[in-house]
Amino acid sequence: MSRCKVAILGSGNIGTDLMYKIERSDQLELTMMAGIDPDSEGLHRAKERGYLTTTKSVDGLLEHPDQFDIVFDATSAKIHQKHNDLLTAIGKQVLDLTPAAIGPFVVPPANLDQLKNEPNVNLVTCGGQATIPMIHAINRVSSVSYAEIVATISSRSAGPGTRANIDEFTQTTANAIEQVGGANKGKAIIILNPAEPPVIMRDTIHVTVEETGKEEEIVQSIHDMVKEVQTYVPGYRMNTEPQFSGKDISIFIEVEGAGDFFPTYSGNLDIMTAAATRVANELAKQRAQEGVK
Repeated sequence: MSRCKVAILGSGNIGTDLMYKIERSDQLELTMMAGIDPDSEGLHRAKERGYLTTTKSVDGLLEHPDQFDIVFDATSAKIHQKHNDLLTAIGKQVLDLTPAAIGPFVVPPANLDQLKNEPNVNLVTCGGQATIPMIHAINRVSSVSYAEIVATISSRSAGPGTRANIDEFTQTTANAIEQVGGANKGKAIIILNPAEPPVIMRDTIHVTVEETGKEEEIVQSIHDMVKEVQTYVPGYRMNTEPQFSGKDISIFIEVEGAGDFFPTYSGNLDIMTAAATRVANELAKQRAQEGVK
């Protein structure tokens, strides 16, 4: 069975890490990387590995429309709308790793099955990818009235984009907690930890449910979800068993990166590229099934 052709738009750190994850996929074939900086390390690495490269950004992709069906946009929210308009106009699906959120939020184990026909889906934030699966796991057993998450990442893992958009990060994550996680009300906080040596990503999730008495079912649902996330983020794990106090539940997660391009402490970045690759894998499977039909 032929693999689905994909391209990466953005040759920075995120785009470069994506390249290595896509190479391990049995569903995806990376064909092209587009950037704007001819001295970009990502473009140099892509060219060395035999991929078509361009410094013309999206215009360079448009010159080779037969080279891809899905595009990972790892550029910026400011320019994403233009990229989306140009790419969807020629029938390409777009996976948005920026905070633009033009398309619906996607968190693979929570709602990917509902979004396979969407022309554009948004990967939320690293905090959202790490915590929303847990909130969803609880909500499918007992309705969540409130969910609050605190994402702590190494200061070294926070690039200029994250630093310039802290407010956007928290609001986007809170919105996705409600829309995807299922909470009636969501809140998100991000902390940049300057500790040396750098700490790995840690997430605290506090949830209030509407009823008690389903603790065993909730714990089982959480463990099932952890295993599902680990299928694409092996370094995803709980530090302790879920803590219960009446209707309140606390979960403590840490995310260690795979070390493909980012250092292993950068689990916050790794979970974004891993989730994006998982989404593309499922979209490719659907395309293959439709092709058989």
